[in-house]
Amino acid sequence: MDTTEPKAAMLRPDDLPTAARPGGGSSTRCVSRACGAKALLNGFTDIPPGAKIPVHYHDCEESVMVVAGEAVAEVGDEAFELRAGDVTWIPAGLAHRFRNPSAETVLRIFWTYASAEATRTMVESGETHSVDSEHAEAR
Repeated sequence: MDTTEPKAAMLRPDDLPTAARPGGGSSTRCVSRACGAKALLNGFTDIPPGAKIPVHYHDCEESVMVVAGEAVAEVGDEAFELRAGDVTWIPAGLAHRFRNPSAETVLRIFWTYASAEATRTMVESGETHSVDSEHAEAR
């Protein structure tokens, strides 16, 4: 039996690797199994002006907060205009994506998955992979 007490992690996103995302964005994973998390995964994604991430869904709940810029959250058949400070909750299995309607400003979102083993399924291809695997080749 492991009696080692877990240690807290203090993470600076500027010091963490960034991974390219389909659609032109980039993500920085923060809390993950790599720092000892057992029940959640979070990080930041930057979406350039006019860009959008592909439609996808997860095997667990997700919450996204708009940190900077404006977003359009396309969730199921609905679209929601969001601004900095707005927060979403998306249940497992519900297709969604975020797009940046601005022609000038980068959209920055902070995402949290309710599982350290979260998966992402791309609607167009049906391909499923772990969110962690997107960061395996992070720069």
